[in-house]
Amino acid sequence: MQSLNSYLRKLPLSSKNILVVCSPFSSPSLSSNPEPKLALIDYLVTSFNFSESQALSIINRFPRAKSPDNPRAVFLFLQNLGFSTADIQSTARVFPQILFTNVEKTLTPKFKFFQDLGLVGSDLGKFMSKSSSILTNSLDKKLVPSVDILKKILLNDENNAALFQVLSRDNRVVQSESKLSSNIAFLESCGIVGSQLSQLLKRQPRLFCSAESSLKDLVSRAFNLGFSVDSRMFVHALYTVSCLSDATIERRLKLLRSFGYSGDECMEMLKAAPALLRTSDKKLKQGMKFFLFTVKLKKEVLVGRPSFLMYSLEDRVIPRYRVIQIMKSKRLLKKEPSFLRTVKLTEDVFLEKYISKFRDHAEELLVAYKGHMLDSPEKQGS
Repeated sequence: MQSLNSYLRKLPLSSKNILVVCSPFSSPSLSSNPEPKLALIDYLVTSFNFSESQALSIINRFPRAKSPDNPRAVFLFLQNLGFSTADIQSTARVFPQILFTNVEKTLTPKFKFFQDLGLVGSDLGKFMSKSSSILTNSLDKKLVPSVDILKKILLNDENNAALFQVLSRDNRVVQSESKLSSNIAFLESCGIVGSQLSQLLKRQPRLFCSAESSLKDLVSRAFNLGFSVDSRMFVHALYTVSCLSDATIERRLKLLRSFGYSGDECMEMLKAAPALLRTSDKKLKQGMKFFLFTVKLKKEVLVGRPSFLMYSLEDRVIPRYRVIQIMKSKRLLKKEPSFLRTVKLTEDVFLEKYISKFRDHAEELLVAYKGHMLDSPEKQGS
């Protein structure tokens, strides 16, 4: 039996050449009349780019499927909407159930809903290629009421761009209108309203579809870091703790303390910039070493200005430091600038004020500033 099964696996899947083998201990994976299902498997393989094993798995999940008629109708329907073949295949991979969904009764009204929101043609195809599982939701009971709620939160959302951003990130926000409304009310009770609520929805939509207990736990963690609901930074703290585990937060606080900062100083830094905790261990450590040991800033300076530790050392901080050092050595400046102020300048202002203005030395200064980018093949192609 083993050798026969091995032989069968090598046979091409075709309705012209089929053997169905049964043993007393197993049932055939195809029906006793395999031709229609073989045609279905063949269609899934050729049109939707599934492997034969994936196609067989799909039809086993949907035992009522007997022929390729419905998948063919779905393919043509999506194609007529402007989907590329790649988007059609991705849509089916994310949501195989679409292959056996009634086009006229179910798919047409749901797709019209998204078209009316502004998603058409290839944009609709790209969205559904990653988010087609959203189609599992009832149009009238879930999609319409939930989207109405989301649109009220998303301020000045031209062409519903932010709405589609939210749905692309986590379309579970439309699964329960009651949960969505409840979580919004809870967040508003924590002082997160208006533009802050809108920004939180865009950045972390999963918070809006979390279980109530999970959301309250995140709020408690933000409180434990020293934030109160009347702080304008509370929403940033909530977002930060939603991205990190307690272990990661403690590890980064320990790293700050290793540079001599007290617990109170660490809390002061976090209150000024909660996102500091989202800075990687490596970047945080390198930043601390550079500002404290190379630039020789006083330790308390970073307590009041922790955001400097979040700037890119490689692309911003160190290149600007090199430029200022060259200018100091050549005495090009009448008054030595505050290095921290130069770090905060926009790219255009820095180039104008500290490079372009000094024409006789501009080339040397520019090489000092951009040389690391010229040496990097990755950055040459970006």
